[in-house]
Amino acid sequence: MDDRIGKATAFKSFHVKGDPLVLYNIWDAGSARVVADAGAKAIATGSWSVAVANGFRDGEVLPLEMALQNLQRIVNTVDLPVSIDLESGYGEGPSGVADTVTRVIGLGAVGFNLEDQIMGANALYDAREQSARIEAAREAADVLKVPVFINARTDVFIQAGSSAQVDILMSEVLERAKAYHQAGADGFFVPALGDEAAIENLCNVSPLPVNIMMRPNSPSRERLSELGVARISHGPGPYRAVMETLGAAAKSIYL
Repeated sequence: MDDRIGKATAFKSFHVKGDPLVLYNIWDAGSARVVADAGAKAIATGSWSVAVANGFRDGEVLPLEMALQNLQRIVNTVDLPVSIDLESGYGEGPSGVADTVTRVIGLGAVGFNLEDQIMGANALYDAREQSARIEAAREAADVLKVPVFINARTDVFIQAGSSAQVDILMSEVLERAKAYHQAGADGFFVPALGDEAAIENLCNVSPLPVNIMMRPNSPSRERLSELGVARISHGPGPYRAVMETLGAAAKSIYL
């Protein structure tokens, strides 16, 4: 338990506004080892990559037991803080989320993503419902006395699509940041947000350190640092890059 407390404390300390923690998301024990050996400060899975690497679609289609077995192998392979992408928590209600969180902490995870997307529906939990889920997750962690990092993800921009007007959506995003902070979250993850002015405004106003995902047209790591970002994720990018290399190598043999 002391090991988990130390790793959890260190992991939280890595989230610094303007000096972001960079997570090159992995999908199994082998990729975790490679990234750890490259000098990573922490390891984080990406749900899409883990699911696809095991032959499933993203969206909690990968069975929870398989996700937990994968987590256990990762934790056993690297001596770094490990954060797992739990999608919506593999639970229909707050108690279900709490049960999942209890299990991942028991396996050694010291952080996790928890998103407000309703699995199987093209909709989000409203802020009150998602706050209750975050509160349940925090209470589960408190029972185990492990200060895990809850990275509250909002899919407001993903739901809105590429035609969304950033300024109109930002008010909802900021309200969710405040609600999730009050519920006990430690970080605020806003994938699909790439507008520099909006990112800077969010970093200045959010009560939680902000996590941005690198995408093909994202600002550079240096620019995100200047904007005040505290955590940079790479999501499915690393898996896709590896698979493209593998595919090219295979074609050179078979074609």
